[in-house]
This record gives sequence, C-alpha cells and structure tokens, in this order.
Amino acid sequence: MEHRHARSNLKRITMTVPDERTRAVLRARDLLTELATAPHDVNLDVLRERARTLLRHYPDLVHLRLSAAMASGIWGDPDAKWHD
Repeated sequence: MEHRHARSNLKRITMTVPDERTRAVLRARDLLTELATAPHDVNLDVLRERARTLLRHYPDLVHLRLSAAMASGIWGDPDAKWHD
C-alpha cells in the first residue's frame, strides 16, 4: 500500500511583502538589461531559474491595479486596451 502525504500535492503559499515585490521589479529590470546584451550561448537552465525566482514576488495584476490607482502619474492602467 502506497502512503502519500496530503501536503505533498499542495502548492506552498507564501506572502510577499512590499520590499520583496520592489526587489523583484528591480531585479527583473537587471535581468532584462543583461539579456539584451548577452551572448547567444546563454544557459537557459540558469535563465529559467532566475525568472522563476523573480516571478515568485513579481507584482500581479491586482498589485498593478492598486499601484495605478494610487500613483496614476507613474503607472498606467493595466486594464487599458494597449497592453498585450
């Protein structure tokens, strides 16, 4: 009889605090800047892991909506028709 832990199938839920979200945005910019000038032989495994790490705390649509509402001079409406 196979014994499986119920918790093994649950996604780990973490809470992102504001400074983690800010660091994720800044580090994403650094990553994109690095990619723009990277040689063609980029290690995709390393790149994917860095992207996963950044996305863990990257702002989602809810946070972008809130930021746009509070700082409309800095952030555009994420629900506008111009976004992809």
